[in-house]
Amino acid sequence: MIEVRNLYKSFDEKDVLKGISTVFEDGKTNLIIGQSGSGKTVLMKNLVGLLEPTSGQILYDDRDFVKMTKKEKVMMRREMGMIFQSAALFDSLTVLENVMFPLDMFSSMTLRERTKRAMDCLDRVNLVGAEQKYPGEISGGMQKRVAIARAIALNPKYLFCDEPNSGLDPKTSLVIDELLHSITREFNMTTIINTHDMNSVMGIGENIIFIYEGHKEWQGVSADIMGSTNKRLTDFIFASDLLKEMRQAIVHETIQKK
Repeated sequence: MIEVRNLYKSFDEKDVLKGISTVFEDGKTNLIIGQSGSGKTVLMKNLVGLLEPTSGQILYDDRDFVKMTKKEKVMMRREMGMIFQSAALFDSLTVLENVMFPLDMFSSMTLRERTKRAMDCLDRVNLVGAEQKYPGEISGGMQKRVAIARAIALNPKYLFCDEPNSGLDPKTSLVIDELLHSITREFNMTTIINTHDMNSVMGIGENIIFIYEGHKEWQGVSADIMGSTNKRLTDFIFASDLLKEMRQAIVHETIQKK
């Protein structure tokens, strides 16, 4: 579990995060959503230590990440897996070598053990047979699956995903969503996903935090969204006319049943 308490982050005396308090739960897909410029990316960067909060606490299972020394934070990051928007694979390394990279850097396993662990991760994301290919030889969806395999290679307790569906077609996005969701359950990780994808929000949003102008505007699960009375949330989620009509129809049907 990751708990955020009264988190502030300022740049040049401008508050970007304004007293955010929330909990990201174990074994669930926790989603951060919000408009561009709302502060959700800044929040994630604070969570992983790429930015230093102005004030507040970030507790990893009651361990205050903000107060840790540089060495302690380096050790803490070994418990984290990260999936970047662009997949961020090494073009000069094979798929297998990409997945083995964190094992080569941070584990004391033998070469045979590292290879087996990497192959097990590739098997988990259904990529056995592609291990000798290079990133340029596989599709964007396959690259994202390689990134997931690499992120779980060290068996992290915490998984951070920055726009994992960016650039993918809707069908492939659903595959990635289901994969992240099932892996989260399987390994009981605390998974945090920064996303604009409304299919992800409605499909795997087990704990959703909506950020608006730097503060936590709303928190709940996907099933709560349709009946929400928070106008800022509904304006964001149901931005298109089609989605607005769908919501109105569902609300009307609910009222009729009552």
